[in-house]
Amino acid sequence: MSKICRFIHAEKANYAVTLLCKVMRTARSTYYAWVAGRQAREARRQADEALAHEITVIHLASRRNYGVPRVTAELRRQGRLVNRKRVERVMREHGIAGHSRRTGRRGLTKADTRAAPSPDLIGRDFTATRPGTKIVGDITYIQYR
Repeated sequence: MSKICRFIHAEKANYAVTLLCKVMRTARSTYYAWVAGRQAREARRQADEALAHEITVIHLASRRNYGVPRVTAELRRQGRLVNRKRVERVMREHGIAGHSRRTGRRGLTKADTRAAPSPDLIGRDFTATRPGTKIVGDITYIQYR
């Protein structure tokens, strides 16, 4: 909708707002509500830029480790009341991401390095002439969270 309102705003010097709204099939009240909200949107954008600067300072002080929860907690510790979802959105828009310490997967069992591998009884040929002549299986580990 904002694209339509921007177009109407750009062309209102050449045509009447009533005509433009009729051609674009939008209500005049929608356009005027968009115009009335311009200052609020600009103020919110500036506040987001200021918040992004604060988030960047905290993120760099943590050696680029802190993610959304810790950055939010640090902002609140500093006295800045801010919503976690807003911090998440601003960090995403500015490409700021935390670093996870969990780098690899851990299984429940350790492989026996001294054990001999299982023999390949079918020679990696999985084609069968009729059903039930070659039956193979696999044990797959499914991680539960």
